[in-house]
Amino acid sequence: MVLESREVKQEPVGCIRLGERLVFWRTKDGRVVCQVDRCAHRGAALAKGKVLPNDRIQCPFHGLEYNEHGQCTCIPANGRAEPVPPQFKVKTYPTYEAQGFIWIYWGDSTPSATPRFFDDIGPEFSWGTVIDPWDNHYSRVIENQLDMAHLPFVHYNTIGRGNRTVVDGPGIMKVEEGFFIYVYNRVDDGSKRRTSEEVPVPNPNSDFKLEFIFPNLWENYISSKVRVLAAFVPVDETHTLMYLRFYQSFMKVPLLKQLVNWLGGKTNLYIAHQDRRVVETQIPKAPGEGTGETLFPGDLPIMEYRKMRSKAQPRQVEAP
Repeated sequence: MVLESREVKQEPVGCIRLGERLVFWRTKDGRVVCQVDRCAHRGAALAKGKVLPNDRIQCPFHGLEYNEHGQCTCIPANGRAEPVPPQFKVKTYPTYEAQGFIWIYWGDSTPSATPRFFDDIGPEFSWGTVIDPWDNHYSRVIENQLDMAHLPFVHYNTIGRGNRTVVDGPGIMKVEEGFFIYVYNRVDDGSKRRTSEEVPVPNPNSDFKLEFIFPNLWENYISSKVRVLAAFVPVDETHTLMYLRFYQSFMKVPLLKQLVNWLGGKTNLYIAHQDRRVVETQIPKAPGEGTGETLFPGDLPIMEYRKMRSKAQPRQVEAP
């Protein structure tokens, strides 16, 4: 997931994702196109151009036109009678749009499936979104949301009230493309902490749980009528945008529904900024693997995420 649907309207939209300059635009029938934001001629930003009525994006520098597949279809300086050389093209990424989000497939092949979303968020839910910039690698921001041990310290006056410093478990249930986390934090009464094998999964005494969908979606299942969702969008090696959504289904009255969603977003942002103040001090800002960090058992969700991320990394092949 890289953008919300509402961010791409009629005009081209330029942004940086995973360190690459991209342009997004829509065809006449509303489909989202994602291309590298660099004209094949002299490198100008296509995002500064315009979308033509014939479903072409036009470079603002010399008027070159590109179709939704990235092939240049017109070089005005050469005249329309002259064929366009095939090397005049821009890289194009497959897109998918659902749930008010836009995904891109960052690969050279055709995606085999559509991105997975949370099964428990149905059409009865409405939402409000806030977008929060972090000066961290996206994996650092994700790991913060998988960290159970920081709650009583970072969020001592909000979601971490109660001084529940001992992390029993946590319980982990692996599913396709991700995992559920069941939280068993408690006050330290001197008894030995329970391991992840000793806590029940799922938790029979609570519906509360967290879910992570690789590579960058997280959900806090608070109750049957309330959810908090975060999408961790990588900008570059040290910058991330966190898209925070407050979902609810208990308020149906239109104006009051919007107010509740807005207030939920503001609350989410306040809590996120408690995290951000600390996470942005982590050294290095790059991913934590191989940096000398020493993890403890309560960090199990972070360990699971790092395994998934490591498995997804391209393998280096040594020369013979």
